[in-house]
Amino acid sequence: MGAVRKVATYLGLGGAEQYSEEPYGEEEYDDDWMPASERAAKRWQPAGEPSRIVMVRPRKYDDALTVGRHFREGHTIVMDVATMSTLEATRMVDFAAGLAYGCEGRIERIADKVFLLTPSNVEVTTA
Repeated sequence: MGAVRKVATYLGLGGAEQYSEEPYGEEEYDDDWMPASERAAKRWQPAGEPSRIVMVRPRKYDDALTVGRHFREGHTIVMDVATMSTLEATRMVDFAAGLAYGCEGRIERIADKVFLLTPSNVEVTTA
């Protein structure tokens, strides 16, 4: 053994371990893959509870917590921002859009200053 190898071994730097001849991929994995929309539906909709539609008329931006709580619980929300100032209404709609996107839901404008927030497990159709 050379002097460099002895020093490297003494310092704990030498002697790389040999690779095992065991083939990769022998482990068993559960096949639990599912689309993101199904994962979100399971996460946001408690099993066995009926869906609810909640009407929210926020007066100020601080009411965003109420909107977020209802939406995370899996409720469909009709949000009327007509009583808010234009600046706060814009902030509230931006918050609701981010909330819907983050929870894999949808937001749609259904009237002037009225928006519909739906979780991923709710389908909205027009007749």
